[in-house]
Amino acid sequence: MGDLGGGALAVSLVQTAATMPVFLLVLPAGALGDVLDRRRLLIASQAIMFLASASLAVLTVAGVTTVGLLLALAALMGTGTALAMPTFAAIQPELVAREELPSAALLNGANLNVARALGPALGGLLIGAAGPEATFALNALAVVGVVSALVAWERPPDDRPLGSEPIADAIVAGARYVRSTPAFATILARTLMFVVFASALWALLPVVARGPLDLEAGGYGVLLAAVGAGAVAGAFAIPALRARLGTNGLVGAASVAYGAGLLVVGAVDALAPVVAALALCGFAWIATMSSLSAGAQVILPNWARARALAFTNLIFMGGLAFGSVLWGAVAEGWSLRTAFAVAAAGLVAGPLAGSRRLPLGAVGDVRPARHWPEPNVEWEVDPSDGPVLVIVEWPIPPESADAFLAAMVPVRRARRRTGATMWGIFRDLEQPDLFVETFVVDSWHEHLRQHLERHTVADEEADRAAVRFLAEGDVPRIRHLVWAERRERRLRRPGR
Repeated sequence: MGDLGGGALAVSLVQTAATMPVFLLVLPAGALGDVLDRRRLLIASQAIMFLASASLAVLTVAGVTTVGLLLALAALMGTGTALAMPTFAAIQPELVAREELPSAALLNGANLNVARALGPALGGLLIGAAGPEATFALNALAVVGVVSALVAWERPPDDRPLGSEPIADAIVAGARYVRSTPAFATILARTLMFVVFASALWALLPVVARGPLDLEAGGYGVLLAAVGAGAVAGAFAIPALRARLGTNGLVGAASVAYGAGLLVVGAVDALAPVVAALALCGFAWIATMSSLSAGAQVILPNWARARALAFTNLIFMGGLAFGSVLWGAVAEGWSLRTAFAVAAAGLVAGPLAGSRRLPLGAVGDVRPARHWPEPNVEWEVDPSDGPVLVIVEWPIPPESADAFLAAMVPVRRARRRTGATMWGIFRDLEQPDLFVETFVVDSWHEHLRQHLERHTVADEEADRAAVRFLAEGDVPRIRHLVWAERRERRLRRPGR
């Protein structure tokens, strides 16, 4: 972009073009990752990225690449990334045991962030040695290697007793899951707080290389290699630091360290201290992002993993896209030094001001569990019938009422996570020992998914905790009611 005559804002728009498609498409992509075969979806995403990379190589050889074409092809590559990101993250628990997920998340985060740093660094060196045409062509060939690995992966078939969900319904179910899981919302908030300010480095480092440091493509590669070296060092050192500081302490310290690195990058015009500061930023970046990724991985069940992780990608890429424009505009409107100083202040202020603790170490078992009894149905129900009202009668001794209501809080969250659009708990005025739980699900098919696909071991434990407060010998009485008027209209249509 610099060679095409773009200024600071145009250079930062390359980052926006690559990340904005992810921001716009990652939610449906996450839903696709849960309702389609994940291996095939990943192969399709890589095919899109190959097309974009190969086109960029051909157009550059022909000498017809323009600012608009460069941004358009970056956006096409971002489209492939959008399809791949949540699904690549979702398959991780399919490859390692649950107790290995934190370590796997660290390794995966190290891989991604080292690639993010060393890939552009290698690209800078190749541009200096062989020109952009050969570099873009090699990038296209690299995608072939990823496709080969996916083709060779023998993935077991998905267990979907009720078949695949419609995409729109899957997106809604994912949003409902995120809204009803406070622990996951905390991870999203911490991710946004970090990424918006940290994006200043990725957006403006090319401007630093071309401006204050007066470097060519090879020198820019050296800067990115410094970030990668810091990330590699972090992959080895972070487990010990996490054991000493705890996850929350590590994330807070890493945010402050990243801010300090930004101050040096923006204020110093000498190469050596900038390289050292970039290594510190790489270390801090991997410490923060791997911790947040591990937190997300361990609290998400398989049925919602890709679509929920899509919200993480949405926050991450949206923060990068917004931050890139923000810091590019600040650098162009005021100065490069001002942009880095403000971003650094935001990173340092977050931990100092205090923030919600990450919910690691306090999550339930998200393995699937089918502990609900099959509903008793005396007449044929169409899967689309609904909404469905579920009524659960709980005979609870009055002396246990307060403890029972406290035990129903995780039950409420479980009902909402798995499909309930409304939930309530009522006490009978005539029978003080009778509590009535009600919740509404959009359709009979959606309620069957609660029974067969969505409940976890943690949800089962929440139900059992509430059952312990029942009077001795009593069991909950469960009733299922389907919206009658809507069904009558549906049955009358064929006779018209």
